[in-house]
Amino acid sequence: MHPNPVFHTQEAAQNLAYARARAFGILAVNADDGPLLSHIPFLVDEDGKSIWLHLVRSNPIVRQLQEPRHARIAVSGPDSYVSPDWYGVHDQVPTWNYIAVHVTGMLELRPQAELHGILDRQSALFEDRLAPKAPWTSDKMSEGVMDRMMRAIVPCRMIVAGVDGTWKLNQNKPDPVRESAAEHVEAYGLGTDVRVLAALMRGADGQQ
Repeated sequence: MHPNPVFHTQEAAQNLAYARARAFGILAVNADDGPLLSHIPFLVDEDGKSIWLHLVRSNPIVRQLQEPRHARIAVSGPDSYVSPDWYGVHDQVPTWNYIAVHVTGMLELRPQAELHGILDRQSALFEDRLAPKAPWTSDKMSEGVMDRMMRAIVPCRMIVAGVDGTWKLNQNKPDPVRESAAEHVEAYGLGTDVRVLAALMRGADGQQ
């Protein structure tokens, strides 16, 4: 997380809502020989108190979960390099604008009987976004196939303890300077979802 508080003005609820909508991130758990990372889809409960996910049974993180462990999920949003020339004023330096949300909490294994329900809820979340496509559901699987495939994965839950987010959108620049940078990010940005990032930059509150 960027240390400048001007980039941390979003409430926890807004950061969690962003994580819920993105629903994909990097899970990190400490181990004796260093941090373990895994890229995962996940599901945030409506009350924001729990995050549900699954891991391949052979994932090294699973071996760390004989007892609940502190964990973090990092969720990345749009990002881009910002050239100093794009501000339209002198004496600027290169930077990178981005959104990142971190959720921390205790990660635990859950009973295998809960796995099918978690997977159905996750697939429903994403299938709903593909409308008007008819949603895929697990009952389309041949008998016994889903059960065999689920033997290779385990269900997990994170009990949410903290949420923080960096929304680095040039809020520390005057409005005209930020607007100029947003225009150039949209046209020439180097990163991901630069049009979305530019729109967020235009909507950010400038700080004189």
